This record gives sequence, C-alpha cells and structure tokens, in this order.
Amino acid sequence: MKKKKKKKMSPSRRRARIAAVALSLLALVFACVADWYSHHSPEWLAEVDAAWPRLITAPLLYVGDRVGMVTDAFGWTGHDAVYDFDEPAPEGEVFFAGAPRRVGPPAPDDIQILDRGEFVIGYSPKLRHPVWVAYHVPPKAKFPHDKRPSFHKDGEVPSSPSAGDYARTGYDRGHMAPNYAIETRFGKDVQKRTFAMTNVSPQTPSLNRGPWREMEHRIADLWTAKYGEIWVVVGAVSAMTSSSEVLSGSSIDVPEKFYMVVTAQTEEGVRALAVLMPQTIGYGAFPVHNILTIDKLEEITGLDFFPNMPGFLQDALEADLPTRLWPICVLDALKLVGIRNPAGSF
Repeated sequence: MKKKKKKKMSPSRRRARIAAVALSLLALVFACVADWYSHHSPEWLAEVDAAWPRLITAPLLYVGDRVGMVTDAFGWTGHDAVYDFDEPAPEGEVFFAGAPRRVGPPAPDDIQILDRGEFVIGYSPKLRHPVWVAYHVPPKAKFPHDKRPSFHKDGEVPSSPSAGDYARTGYDRGHMAPNYAIETRFGKDVQKRTFAMTNVSPQTPSLNRGPWREMEHRIADLWTAKYGEIWVVVGAVSAMTSSSEVLSGSSIDVPEKFYMVVTAQTEEGVRALAVLMPQTIGYGAFPVHNILTIDKLEEITGLDFFPNMPGFLQDALEADLPTRLWPICVLDALKLVGIRNPAGSF
C-alpha cells in the first residue's frame, strides 16, 4: 500500500499562519505592557496621560484595566497590605479595632453615634447624613435576598431627612450600611434599619450604581468567600464651607467624595484596603485607581479608623499602599465580568 504524500502548505497559507502567530504574540506583549501600565499610581497615570498622546494612553489603560482585573483576581499581579498579627480576630463584632475617632477637621464636631446592632452610624445632624458607618459581614449568607423595604425617616433622630427630600434632586439615596450584605447575613429586621434615612447619603447614580456597587459586591460575596468575616467603615467627605452644595429644597449637605476602609484577618495576618471615590466618577470606573493609603485617608477625613489597634501594626498597615483589589477564589475570578454590570444596587 502506497503512503499518502503529505500535502505541502501553500506559500499564502504559510504566510497567513505566520502572520496569525505574530499578531497573537504582539497582542500578548501589548496585554502585558498594558497590565504593567495600569498598575501604576493615579498620580503617575495622570502625568503620563498629560505627556503622551491619548492615542497611546487610552488603549493601554482600557486593556490594562481589564487584563489587570483578572490577573489581580488570581493573585498574579499587584500588592496587598498584609501584616502578621497574633491576636484573634473580633468575630461577630461591628468594629475591627474600635469605632472611628474624630481627630480634627474636616470631620464635623457634632457626630452622633447611632447603634443599630449589626452596624453603627456616626451621624452628623449639621450635615444631615452619616460621616461614617461601620458594619461587618460574616462569610455565610443565612437569609434570602428578597424585596427592598421603603426608605423612611428615622424617628429617633429629629434632624433625619425624609425619603421625599431626595426626590427629583438628581442624587440617589445611597446606602452606607448596604442593603444586600445586611439582609443576607442578618435578616429582614436588621435590613429595614438600613433604610432609615440616617443611613443614607446623596450619591450620584454613576457612583452608587457603578464602582460603589462593585465594591459592595466584592465585600459581600467575593471577599467573604476567600477571607471570611469582613469589617468595613464607609463614609462621606464634605467640603464644610458656606458654598457647599445642598440638596435642592433642603439643608442636606452633598458630600464631594465617599470612602471605604475594608479589613480582614486570616492566617496570613491582617489585611486592609482603602478607596476614595469622587461623586463625578463614571459608571464603568475601576475602583483600583481609587486606592490610597489609610494614612492619607485619615488626613483627608480627619478620622482615626483603627484607634484600638496596636501601634506597630497600625503604623505599618496604614502607611502601605496596595496596588490591587484583593484576590478572590478561582471560580469567582472566572465570573468577574458579571460584577462590571452597573445595573441594580447592593
């Protein structure tokens, strides 16, 4: 039996295959360069963006953000602030290392503590919204996610806004202690407390339904799956000037920025991450570009976020600048695209 002759590849097909391999290699190199580029600090990116043509910087950042979201999720790129600590985590408690403490301006001097059980509000009667809210999220969801209650005036606080004060203002009633995480961990009764207007701040739709929502989802579903119980402090930064914006038809202050400080403790040690987001942020913005040191956030807010933390740990943790959002479980990393959808709210 004669052997079948191997058909020679035509020159045009050979060239096409070589071109495809070359393009694949170029795409891989570009993705790696873009990933490297996107992991720089916001200050560095702003400087390069001003110096280089947008034709170069825009594609680098666009691709780098998307590649980096995946490589960071797997833990292949980026850096976390994590330090050894021998003492056990404060499981089941609202605060990781004490309630935020005012150390000076711009934090207002009229902060009123409202204890809501599984979350605590630092509310300002002068601003008529929280300055900070602390909550914790145990790892396992025990209750189903169901219908949202209605927002309501807080009957215990005379200066509490009413739900109607936000109507037709262009601002969302932005939860500070979040609806979804609180409901699924602690049930309906505690969830209803998050709908009191003392737990609400004016947020632009692009912030509330975009990167803020993404961070809430990471905390409630992705990071608890990998790190266990999560402790969070969120809040608002206001200009506190006579020309500060207020909601139309009311005296409710409109903050300029919002922050989150997220903490967890595992066998690796204590890890912490802080982000600061302006009201002008876009729906599709990547929160990784809003990371800052806790030291810097304390300077901006006038608050001490870990007043009871030992000095040796606090100094190191607060000075360290992470360059990524925390890695997540492998299966969750494969579903990352889903949390980029800004529809809805946690």
